[in-house]
Amino acid sequence: MVAAVAGALCVVTTPRDRFWAFGLYLALLAGVWVFARIPPGWLAKRALIELPFVVLALVFPFVAGGPTVYVLGLTLSEHGLLSGWNILVKGTLGVLISLTLAATTMPGELIVGLQRLRVPKMVVTIATLMLRYLDVIAAEARRMRIARICRGHDPRFLWQVGATARGIGTLFIRSYERGERVHLAMVSRGWNGSMPDQGRPAGRTAWLVGLMPTALAAVVLGMAL
Repeated sequence: MVAAVAGALCVVTTPRDRFWAFGLYLALLAGVWVFARIPPGWLAKRALIELPFVVLALVFPFVAGGPTVYVLGLTLSEHGLLSGWNILVKGTLGVLISLTLAATTMPGELIVGLQRLRVPKMVVTIATLMLRYLDVIAAEARRMRIARICRGHDPRFLWQVGATARGIGTLFIRSYERGERVHLAMVSRGWNGSMPDQGRPAGRTAWLVGLMPTALAAVVLGMAL
């Protein structure tokens, strides 16, 4: 987690016109993917979440002002090209860093990591309950949808949006009530406001290996500044 955050800071801090630096960042990430045996298809499929930012980056050269250049017969703004490139490359690398962290770290380990990094207890508790009950709430939403369809509800019709809205409200109330019951059960079992940590601290070797790509990224940043 520390390596991912530090690596993202290196990417964001790099001047946008240091094109070679971003290529080196991508090469470092590719090395991590090979070492961790992360399938490229897994990354490519989940990186599609970035599409809205890609569209924004492609629009910038056409709407920004300032000096213009001609590319393939199109009049494009120089400032817009650099701004679009800045959004595209830094956003893409940031998403890939996040996906690399998700692919190499279990959700439970992320929670433990947040706790050991002294993140506020309330934030850790909320994240833990969200991970634990997200699938439960999604499954209940699917059951409610099936029940509405069995009773003649057709979500394709605009005039039935009211039934969908009432279903969302009912799901919210049920989730809130479940949260109260879960909290009561946790307090009854001796919960003192912090999640239990039964793991072992990372050793010196783990820190050195984990921070090695970030250290190289910091070297690239120093060369780019």
